Amino acid sequence: MQKVLSAEEMREVDRLTTEKYGIPSILLMENAAHAAARVITEKLGGSVAGKSFLILCGKGNNGGDGAALARILWTQGADVDVYLFGQVEHTKGDARANFEIIKNISDREYPSSPYLLLYEAEEIDGNGKAQFLRKDAIIDAVFGTGLTRPIDEKLINLFYFFECQKKLRETSPLLVSIDIPSGLNADSGHDFSNSFKADLTVTFTAPKPANVLAPNVNANGELLNASIGTPYELIEETKSQLFLAEEVDAFDWLKRSKFTSSSYKNSRGRVLIVAGSRKMGGAAVLAANSAMVSGAGLIRVATPESARDGVAARTLPEALVAGVAETEDGAISHDALEEVLELTEKADAVAIGSGLSSEEETTKRFIRDFVARRKHPMILDADALNALSPFDLKGSDEYPLILTPHQGEMLRLLGTEDKEVLKDRVRLVRDFARQHHVVLVFKGERNLIAAPDGRVVVNPTGNSGLGKAGNGDTLVGILAGFVAQAAAMKIDIFETVVAAVYTAGLAGDIAAEKYGKRSMLASDVRECLREAFEKIQNSKFKT
Repeated sequence: MQKVLSAEEMREVDRLTTEKYGIPSILLMENAAHAAARVITEKLGGSVAGKSFLILCGKGNNGGDGAALARILWTQGADVDVYLFGQVEHTKGDARANFEIIKNISDREYPSSPYLLLYEAEEIDGNGKAQFLRKDAIIDAVFGTGLTRPIDEKLINLFYFFECQKKLRETSPLLVSIDIPSGLNADSGHDFSNSFKADLTVTFTAPKPANVLAPNVNANGELLNASIGTPYELIEETKSQLFLAEEVDAFDWLKRSKFTSSSYKNSRGRVLIVAGSRKMGGAAVLAANSAMVSGAGLIRVATPESARDGVAARTLPEALVAGVAETEDGAISHDALEEVLELTEKADAVAIGSGLSSEEETTKRFIRDFVARRKHPMILDADALNALSPFDLKGSDEYPLILTPHQGEMLRLLGTEDKEVLKDRVRLVRDFARQHHVVLVFKGERNLIAAPDGRVVVNPTGNSGLGKAGNGDTLVGILAGFVAQAAAMKIDIFETVVAAVYTAGLAGDIAAEKYGKRSMLASDVRECLREAFEKIQNSKFKT
């Protein structure tokens, strides 16, 4: 997991890098420019010689990064136009030093080829805009992490022009932001909407909240984090409890839970899924099948008796299906409590909720009493969440509770209809997980995973094609399979949930590539789980 730093935390890290380690700030700026140049060069085919660039610069340090980048690209054979929104004489410090260098180059009487030209202007006219479209890349270095106000109308119009042309033209320049797309508040996931819309953002040292949180993440395009020589220990020492999940998290988990010569079904983790009803047997099927493919050794399903044959016919043959006491409408009854508790004696993890139906009081009482008497880690989803809303239970380290609400379920858990509480999703999930001592997987655009100790992890995998019926059930099955393996092998549960959500999202991304977001189904995601495992296990971390 990679730490995500606020603007203030990042400034403190930069200050300590200079004061504690003696690394000059201008060297950090130079390193940042070289890092950006390497990324851009790779994106443009391995060389920038003969290519043309426009770099938009503000007067602060973000603009200084852009000025240093302009010089580096120029020395590598590129033609570079730099637009400084202001005057060089109004810049300061390290930024001033870099702007003066490119001004001296630009002011020569006979510009060389390649050229480096600096323009000092407050805005760009229509003729200038048209010329930009012939560039190989347009680089945004106007504002960095210090912006806390909306940008002015001139910049809004310029950024909107780039965005429109990108949509209208078959070929257009690569749009790159340095550190963070200009117009975003670095500390917010939900703030200003009139920002530069990048194809690629190169951030430095650590991502910022606006680099990773929805919906602002959509302005970043592809995000690459580059090291600029900041000592790693300074990042680790920050108090930030916000993280970004990475492929290495899933890789490490798969390595710790690998199959050995002594592996067998009981050592691989046993799952009990309490799910389904006469009307919604498919939910139990989807959860059971995805749990089976997740690597767990044994899967059992407890479902109402009238749903048993239908569920058994559609689950993978390796899964075991038991029918239990039910209501007249085919929902699980409180009378089933003891027989389902008996089934938990042969489980390492339990998932409950998918397709259960929580309309009848006897079903609600079953869910409440079953959760209260748990003796294993338990994943709560769908109707289990509804039956327990407003949520007043307390999880424990011994028998963790893992909740998987979407937005509507989250509001019901909180006992409110006020959607304003959802605006700061990070604070919301952190406070809820702390208060109830649970692991919370808050589903939506960029799933958030919160731990009882206050850590919040942003999951970067997944796509809008997952927003269809059945995908929640598939996720629950994957979570149950991972958690059962973790319980059997003594692996940290929170790290397991992070790995499971990352892997499930990756399977969704593979499904979107193969079938398209419009056509992909929850069962496709399950099938693509195998490819997700293969991709992670064959990643660059493999030794």
